[in-house]
Amino acid sequence: MQGQSAQRDTDVVVAGAGPAGLMLAAELRLAGAGVVVLEQESRPTAESRGMGFTARTLEVFDQRGLLPRFGELKRSPGGHFGSVPVNFAVGDGRHAGVTGISQARTVAALGEWAAELGADIRRGHRLTRFTDTGDGVEVWAEGPDGEVRLTAPYLVGCDGGRSTVRRAGGFDFPGTDATAELLLADVKDLELPPKWSGERHPGGMLLAAPLGDGMVRIVVSEHGRAPLERTGPPAFSEVADAWKRVSGDDISGATPVWVSSFGDAARQASAYRRGRVLLAGDAAHVHLPASGQGMNVSIQDAVNLGWKLGAVVTGRVPGTLLDSYHAERHPVGAELLRNTRAQATLFLGGPEMQPLRDVLTRVFGGEEAALLLAGLVSGLEIRYDVGAGDHPLLGRRLPDIPLVLDDGEKTRSTRLLHPARGVLLSLGADPEPARLAGRWAPRVDVRSARPAGTGPAGETVDADAVLVRPDGYVAWVAGSGDLASALNRHFGEPTG
Repeated sequence: MQGQSAQRDTDVVVAGAGPAGLMLAAELRLAGAGVVVLEQESRPTAESRGMGFTARTLEVFDQRGLLPRFGELKRSPGGHFGSVPVNFAVGDGRHAGVTGISQARTVAALGEWAAELGADIRRGHRLTRFTDTGDGVEVWAEGPDGEVRLTAPYLVGCDGGRSTVRRAGGFDFPGTDATAELLLADVKDLELPPKWSGERHPGGMLLAAPLGDGMVRIVVSEHGRAPLERTGPPAFSEVADAWKRVSGDDISGATPVWVSSFGDAARQASAYRRGRVLLAGDAAHVHLPASGQGMNVSIQDAVNLGWKLGAVVTGRVPGTLLDSYHAERHPVGAELLRNTRAQATLFLGGPEMQPLRDVLTRVFGGEEAALLLAGLVSGLEIRYDVGAGDHPLLGRRLPDIPLVLDDGEKTRSTRLLHPARGVLLSLGADPEPARLAGRWAPRVDVRSARPAGTGPAGETVDADAVLVRPDGYVAWVAGSGDLASALNRHFGEPTG
């Protein structure tokens, strides 16, 4: 089978120990694959662009039992789409995400988890070059003790918007360059009223968000200011000067903790895979960081790829399964760029955009529009093409419902996904689906149960049996398509 190699140092080399790289490393380990993560920084960064989780990422973490690692989480109903307020808790409330969890905290939690699972995380190692040999990759990195060479069947670039892997791998990266620059600083010793969705002035836009522990994140954008070519972060004095030009207020006495800048460039790799090299997260798509989607979509990329790549490199399934990674995640990335470009128009536009913002404020206040937007930015509306059938659950994530197993144990459907294996959940009287799926053990866990209620938002599983992939998405529903075909497609040949 593809993925097997006579000589290798590991199964997968991952470039980048950010949220995507660490999530991918952990998922690969759950799948039984060896993984080496190369990270050029010698220690985890304390800097945090991302500041929370969307509803789908919360579900992803829950299905691996990770939520307790983040402590108490509070849902935040507030939100905005391009600075136009939106109630993300509209309807049943399941679209609301969580704020106040820094990206640094997320990286720390995922790093600890991946290391516990046995991932080899090598900090202070900068990937310098690689070669796709056709049946594997050779990777070179510069480390504390000199150059290191690694061989593996696959390399995955999770190394950010300026990805070395993407550039060296010859990936096409079409899109648009930045037209504006936003200056950002996390500061202490500054009291400001919150400006969650932005405060507009003739000269630009200001945003202020309390981060806790006396820290405030400020963002300033000046109308008509072209983005600069930078080789490093701006000085805090530059941020303070821009803030004063826009607002007239002097914030230069604040204590900066982190200063950065970003723009509204929008680009996406035309292919997420070239031979033995793949991309995930910001390496595959860059955009204005609007509605907290960047880190969350990156984590979801990793979860989609991890179980597939793990199955391929351990020889359980053919390499053709990897084709579904691009097929499923590239449309998600394209939608991400569409909605963030739309938000950039609203967010960064000058006074000429105010009439449109006013109209959309009224439109977005309606429940139907709010649900559409909340579903768009949360990832809850994702539906993959998993084959024949028209059941509403096909291609969607399995709802989290309470269950009573045949032995009387009480559990939830989400807990069945903690081991990151496939699950055949039998909820009816027909024993045939469970009998057939048993031939794929231990790749697929067969669990017979009865529902003991509905999900947190009233969800149900209206089916006698469902086949669930390790990433939580439903691959087959009784009465829709052929179960053996779905098992073969996602889990390879039967084992018994």
